[in-house]
Amino acid sequence: MRGISFMTMATLALAHLSLARLANQKVIASDNDDMTEVHEALFQAGIIPNVISEFQPVLGLSASWSKDAAVSLGNSLDPSALSSPPSVHLEKADSVSSHEAGKSYVLTLTDPDAPSRDDPKWGEFCHWIATGLSLSASASKLEDVLEYKPPAPPEKTGPHRYVLIAFVPANGTTEPLNLSKPGDRKHWGASAPGHGVKDWAHANGLVPIAANFFYAQNKKQ
Repeated sequence: MRGISFMTMATLALAHLSLARLANQKVIASDNDDMTEVHEALFQAGIIPNVISEFQPVLGLSASWSKDAAVSLGNSLDPSALSSPPSVHLEKADSVSSHEAGKSYVLTLTDPDAPSRDDPKWGEFCHWIATGLSLSASASKLEDVLEYKPPAPPEKTGPHRYVLIAFVPANGTTEPLNLSKPGDRKHWGASAPGHGVKDWAHANGLVPIAANFFYAQNKKQ
């Protein structure tokens, strides 16, 4: 150490600290890039702003029925593989606070293309509402508000968009939620076509925080 001056050691220490900060910034930038990609995919598919109002995702949302049937921002899945509820996980970005990580989220699954995208007279169609989704896989114990109904697109109606959305209370409460249960799956219980998860969430004081989607269609086209 005799040949290394104090100034040199200080310079090396500062360089090491700068590299550490740069690495952390790259991780956060990567998280932001991922969320930007999610937003862009939702926008390109017409999900933002038609199914969900404009928002910036801050959490990742993954869902899978099996290793061969996992949701991936607009991929196509076979309806026959979707008969039971999927395994759903939220993925925390480094920029998310520990307070957000400790919250419980609401999960929904909606089809805006019922019975078809060209004629969505039954849309949106509510396929699932559940509470108890969290960032900790071990803590996630979903409780149905409206039980899971598997996607079953009718014959000759083309591909349907199936949209998974995670919501959080707009007021930030961590108290148990008293969510309304739609009286009918069509239009999420509303009397007119075009009503859906956006209206239901607004009525229940919820805002979106994560989303993902896939396409599915009947084999007979």
